[in-house]
Amino acid sequence: MNSSGHPLRSYMKEHFPFFLFIFVLFATGIVFGAVLVGALTLEQREEMARHLSAFAATIDQGGGFDSTASFQQSVILHLKWLGLIWVLGLSVIGLPLVFALDFLKGVLVGFTVGYMVSVYSWDGVLFAFVSVLPQNLVIIPAFIIVSVGATLFAIHLVKARVVEREGSLAGAFWRYTATALLMVVALAGAALYEGYLSPELMKQVAPRLLSVFSIL
Repeated sequence: MNSSGHPLRSYMKEHFPFFLFIFVLFATGIVFGAVLVGALTLEQREEMARHLSAFAATIDQGGGFDSTASFQQSVILHLKWLGLIWVLGLSVIGLPLVFALDFLKGVLVGFTVGYMVSVYSWDGVLFAFVSVLPQNLVIIPAFIIVSVGATLFAIHLVKARVVEREGSLAGAFWRYTATALLMVVALAGAALYEGYLSPELMKQVAPRLLSVFSIL
C-alpha cells in the first residue's frame, strides 16, 4: 500500500530522529518522577495518601464530583500546556523551554504513577491504570507531535534567516499551527475521558484504595 495513504506515518518516518529525541525526554522525565517518590518523607507520603483517599472516598460515594466542571478544567489545562508549547515554538530561543515542558510532563506522570504504586502496590497500579494511563496515551503523543512541529518550525526559522525565504517560512508556520489545532481535538477527547468515563471506572477501584488506607 502506498505510504502516501498514511500521512501521519509518513510524517513520523521522515522526522523519526526528532520524535525519538522528544520521546526519550518524556521517558526520562517519567523515570525521574518515579525516582522522586523515593525522596518523600514519611509525613509527606501520609499527607498525600490522606488527600488521595479523601478523593477516592468522594468518588466511591458518588457525590461532590462534577463531571462537566472536571471536563472543562481538563480542557483548559491541556490547552494552556499546548498553547505554551506552540508559543515557545515560535522562536528558536523558546525551543529549549519546549523540551523542558516535555520533560516536566513526564516527571508529573512518573511521580503520580510511582506514588500510587509505592503506597498502594497493585491496587495503586489498578487505580493508575484507570485514572492516569488512558488519557496520557493521547495527551503525551499529542504533545510529542506538537513539540516535533515546534522543532521543525525552529529549523525553518534558522533557514529562513539564512536564505531569506519568507514564503517558505509562512508555509512552515501554517503547517505548525494546523498541527497544533489538530492536537486540540485529541486533547479534547482525552478531557472527555477524564471528565466522564474515568470517574465511573475509578468508582469501581476506589473501595480497594480505601481498604488499603484503613490499614496503613
